[in-house]
This record gives sequence, C-alpha cells and structure tokens, in this order.
Amino acid sequence: MTPRLLQVDNFTPTRRTPWGGTRIAGDLKRELLPGEVGRVVGESWEFSVEPDFPSRLLDGSGSLASWIDSAREAILGREGDDGRPSTALLVKLLDTSDELSVQIHPSDADPTVREGESGKPECWYIVAAEPGAGVYLGLAEGVSREALGDALRHGADVTAMLGFVPVSAGDFVLIEAGTAHAIGRGLTLVEPQRVQPGCRGLTYRYWDWNRRYDDAGRTDPEGHPRALHVDEALAVTRWDAPRGAALLERCLVRAGSPDLRSAPTWTPLCGRDGGLPSEHLHVARLHGTGAFDLPEWESLRAVTVVDGKLVIDGVTITRGQTCALPARPAARRATLDRAHAIVSAAY
Repeated sequence: MTPRLLQVDNFTPTRRTPWGGTRIAGDLKRELLPGEVGRVVGESWEFSVEPDFPSRLLDGSGSLASWIDSAREAILGREGDDGRPSTALLVKLLDTSDELSVQIHPSDADPTVREGESGKPECWYIVAAEPGAGVYLGLAEGVSREALGDALRHGADVTAMLGFVPVSAGDFVLIEAGTAHAIGRGLTLVEPQRVQPGCRGLTYRYWDWNRRYDDAGRTDPEGHPRALHVDEALAVTRWDAPRGAALLERCLVRAGSPDLRSAPTWTPLCGRDGGLPSEHLHVARLHGTGAFDLPEWESLRAVTVVDGKLVIDGVTITRGQTCALPARPAARRATLDRAHAIVSAAY
C-alpha cells in the first residue's frame, strides 16, 4: 500500500500548553504554513488516532483512524496480530518556552490502571536545544518517598529533588514507567508514545513548579493552580529504580547532530532489535543524502521529517511533515536529500 501524508497543523490550543514556543510553526513548518510564523504552538499531534486530536490525511480523504479501518490487517501488519483494533502509536512534536509539569506514567500492569486505561511509554528525540537546556529525569540520590511527598503536600520547591540532565540536538531519552520526568524550557523534540487503542493514556502530575493560571491558561500569580495527583504519582513511582549515572545508562543515547551530506545512515534508538531496550516502542533515526533501503518492518510506521526531504515509494515527505508508512514485509527504497527523519512504530 502507498504511504500517506498527514495534515501538518494538528495543533493543540495554547490554553492546554501555556509553556509552548514558536519554533514548530515558525521554523519546522515554516515552508508549509507561511502565514503561521510567530504562532505559539506547544504540541503538534503528528500521528494520532486519539479522539481528542485525530490526524487527518493531507489529501482530505478522511482521518488516519478511518484509513486504518479500511484495511486494518494490511496497514497494521504485525501490530494487529493480537486483535488490536487500531495503532497504539502516537507521535507529537513539542516546543517549549518554559518547563512542563513533572509527570509520571504507570505501567499497563499497575493496579491503578483500570479497564479503558493504559500506561503511556514514551521517548524524546531532541531536534533543537537552547544553550543550557535540559530535561528532568528520575529523582536525585537519597530522595525518599516520605521526603518528596511531604515537600509536595506543603507546596515546597522540589527542583533539587529531581535529576536534571543537560541535552543537545541529537540526544534521545527513553522514559520508563514509574520514572518522574519533565521537559525543560528551550527544547524542540519529537515524542513517540504508545497508548493502547481505545484507552486513555494515564499521566499523573507530581508538580507544576507552583505556577498559577488564569481562565485562558496564561500564567497568573493570582490565578488557580493545575490539578496535581500526588498520591497516585507517589504510588506508581519505582523507588528502587537506578538514579543518576546508572539511570542514564539505560535511558539516554547521545547520537549527536547528524551530517546531512553524508551517505544515508540508519541509527536504532530504541526497540527489541537495537538501541535502548524497549518492549513498547521502536524508534530509529535516518539521515543523509542518497538512496537507502529501509529495514524490513512488518508493522505500521510513522516517518517524521525534521530537516530536508525524503521520497518513499514516490511520496515526498518534506521538513515538518509526517507520513504513515503501511506494513510491508519487503524493504522500501527511500531517496534522501539532506534528510533528517525519525521513524517510529509501536509493538
């Protein structure tokens, strides 16, 4: 089946993302949306069957979800072998001018997860980073459940209790279930996630930097705080998980900035067959110039281009676009022109 391009402006409202920046519309999608330069966009849901922000096919023929329904077995391939009704993959672009709230996701097997709910394994590929930018990952050495819970319930600043990791363009971070995390300011990134189809992915908010907001979602010291889920977050935290350098060994890849003039290069970032081990997500980076045979993959994939362009089976994907790549047991030929892309799939 032919790859299908997806709409380029599936943006969430600014009220939902008060931390958003201007680089999605003003940089990554500048050529696609010239009239949107300067627009604040925190999230672009690039590949989504979620009812709240569903992706639509670029040609206007319908939604990503309805296209999958039209030929589920052929499009999903192995991803649908267990009877899964649609894809579990969700891919977003994020751009930040402020820190996101500190969050945590349970595993699917956690007792807090009820019918109709799902864990939310995710990862981040850093496209651009301002000097000094970073992410918050895990807890600092020595922080106990009692100490963190007491600080949160008393409205204390818990920054020092979090693990801060400076990041640069080309870095990749895998977020395991039960790991506290937050995206810092000054970052543009691709965020592949896995949410079971038909279920609500669970996110528990630990802390929101003691910010308050007005009714339009803007920060306002006289406004109201966002809802927190302190008890739930503490309950699903993996208190015995590695911290510091030991944590980074299992969740951080520093792939570096790609050379877009070089021969095409395929770099596995996470999955079952290379990169960081993951039972939920397969993510790889493809970059360079020239012809390249994509590795065989018998499931639906998303290709998100963050620089240059590439052509797959006659379909041109340019900077700021995402394409749905149906399952196919044979290799696909791609032609890259100074391309830089992230290829994602869900297990």
